[in-house]
Amino acid sequence: MSTQVELGMPATSGQVLLADPRGYCAGVDRAVITVEKALDLYGAPVYVRKQIVHNKHVVNDLAARGAIFVEELDEVPPGATVVFSAHGVSPAVHAQAAERSLKTIDATCPLVTKVHHEARRFAQEDYRILLIGHAGHEEVEGTAGEAPEHITLVEHPDDVAALEFPEGTRLSWLSQTTLSVDETMETVRRLREKFPQLEDPPSDDICYATQNRQVAVKEIAKDADLVIVVGSANSSNSVRLVEVALEAGAKASYRIDDISEIDDAWLEGVSTVGVTSGASVPDDLVQEVLVYLGERGIGNAKAIRTADESLIFALPPELRRDIKAASQA
Repeated sequence: MSTQVELGMPATSGQVLLADPRGYCAGVDRAVITVEKALDLYGAPVYVRKQIVHNKHVVNDLAARGAIFVEELDEVPPGATVVFSAHGVSPAVHAQAAERSLKTIDATCPLVTKVHHEARRFAQEDYRILLIGHAGHEEVEGTAGEAPEHITLVEHPDDVAALEFPEGTRLSWLSQTTLSVDETMETVRRLREKFPQLEDPPSDDICYATQNRQVAVKEIAKDADLVIVVGSANSSNSVRLVEVALEAGAKASYRIDDISEIDDAWLEGVSTVGVTSGASVPDDLVQEVLVYLGERGIGNAKAIRTADESLIFALPPELRRDIKAASQA
C-alpha cells in the first residue's frame, strides 16, 4: 500500500482535483466485509458466486485469503458455504442453492434488493416493467429473474422508439442502480413521452453513491485537462464516470485498474488532473495514483467535496446470527 498523500502538497507544475465522495459505497463495504467475516468465522474455503464486487484487486485479495470465486453454483460442493455478490441473484439461484443444500449468505446490496421488491410488486399488479439497464450485467439478470415474464429490457434511449405494447397495457419502469443518471432520465423522458401512462417506482432506483460520484466527477471535470477514473472494466459505475467526465467538459478521461495502466503520454501538456474512483475501489489504489502524479510534477491535491456520505448497512442477518452464536459458545 502506498503512502497516504496529504492534500495541499506543494506542486511543481500541476494540480490534482480529487473527487469527494469517491470509492467504496456502503453496499460494497458491506459485501467485502461479509466475505472477510465469513472466512474468519467458517474458515477457508468460502465460495462466492460471481465477483463479490466488480474490482479485480478486491477479488484477488479475498482469493488470497481463501475465497473461491465461481460462476455458477454447480461449481460449489454440496453443503458448502456460498456468498451471493452485491449485485443480487434471481429466485432461481436461491432455489438451486437450496437443492444443493448450500449454506447461503446473501450480500446483495440493500438498494438492489429494493429494486427486486419493486419488480415483484409491479409484476403482482400485472404491469409490463421496462427495465433500464445493460444486458448481461449481473444486477439486471437478478432483477429480471424476479419477474421474467413481465420485464422488457431497455438499454439505451434510442431503443424507446421501437417499443410497442397493446393498448391498455399497464407500464412501469425500473433501472439498474449503477447507470448514468442523465442518460437514464433521458430514457425515462422518452418513455413517458411515448407512453403517458408510464408509472414511476416509489423512488429513483439509481443508488445514492452512483449519483454522488457522478455529481463529484462533473465538478472536477469542468476544470480538468484530464480525468483519471480508477475502476475495473466490468464496473458499470466506473465506466459511467468516464462518460460523465467527458460530457461535463474534461478534455480527456480514462479508466484504469491501477497505475500500471497509466500512459505518460496522457500527461503531456496537462496542468490539471481530476482523479476519482468507482464505488467498488479501495482508496489505496487512488493514493497510488496521487503518488504517481506527484512524481511527475502534478502534486498539489485539492479535495472537491460535493456530498457527505454516512450510510452504513448492517451485515446479512444469517451472518450476524452465526457471529452472535459463535461469541456465546
